[in-house]
Amino acid sequence: MHGIPRGLVFAIYYPILAAIGVPANLAVIVILSRRTCGLSRCILFYLLAMAVTDLLIMVTVVILNRIVGIYFPFSFLSMTSICSIRAALNFATIDISAWLTVAFTFDRFVAISCQKLKIMYCTVRTAAWVTIFISAIIGVKNTFMYLVYEPMYIVNNVAWFCGVRAIFYKSPAWAAYDWIRIILTPCLPFILILLLNALTVRHILAANRARRRLRIQSNGEKQSDPEMEKRRTSIVLLFAISGSFILLYLLFFMTIVYARIADLTYSSGYDSSNSTSYFLQQIGYVLQLLSSCINPFIYAGTQKKFRGELKKGMEYPVNLFVKIFKL
Repeated sequence: MHGIPRGLVFAIYYPILAAIGVPANLAVIVILSRRTCGLSRCILFYLLAMAVTDLLIMVTVVILNRIVGIYFPFSFLSMTSICSIRAALNFATIDISAWLTVAFTFDRFVAISCQKLKIMYCTVRTAAWVTIFISAIIGVKNTFMYLVYEPMYIVNNVAWFCGVRAIFYKSPAWAAYDWIRIILTPCLPFILILLLNALTVRHILAANRARRRLRIQSNGEKQSDPEMEKRRTSIVLLFAISGSFILLYLLFFMTIVYARIADLTYSSGYDSSNSTSYFLQQIGYVLQLLSSCINPFIYAGTQKKFRGELKKGMEYPVNLFVKIFKL
């Protein structure tokens, strides 16, 4: 990116991300709500919850935080009281999105690997309670982020912008909170998704070998396995969603861990001594936010019925326009 201002890259990227991510997630919410994609109700619930959270990320983090911060830095949203609320909401929505991906991955792991537990666990009721529990715990955890910030400027008795309080770096209590926050997201979700996928792959390979031996012994030849064909859709969906999460969170995960080990403070700008690490941190955020935009394309690429519903939705306004034109 030599010769191109780094700020310009972000100024162009975030509006494009919002222009794609908002309608894409809205389309997912509408299509999944109709329950015509051929997926189980439990899977639909998790995917719908993830789509709603990803839409909130597009609105709160990308539009109200990044885009407004770049193009309207002196709007009322930059007042310290509102800025602190936005920061807490940003952390909360991102955390919920990450943990819903963990919950979905665990649900599919149980469905594929634990047949006895599957009947009790893989239900809409369980999915609803898991989603409520995740949202409540993360909501409480990130409420404290409102207290982290202080005004950077006071103009006419009005506090503007958010700066991290000095006590956040000096107090052992705040240091412990920061470590707990970072461990809970993104470290633990990243590790859990890797572990659950590894266990799922191990079970699938072992089950395939066992079923192949049984089919050969009973039929004397290799035949298609209806049970595995039936599972294929959810398996492909699982690995596509969790795999994209791992890839897009990898740099963010590495920069966060490095910042804590190296004891770096939260960067506030492109200073000469820390420009490279700050830029890598921002690229990590870029990829992290991209993960909230990529799921609709995963659904379209892996689910035939989803593509059919999406095609119908795109054809509807065209057909309506043609009818109006004919009249």
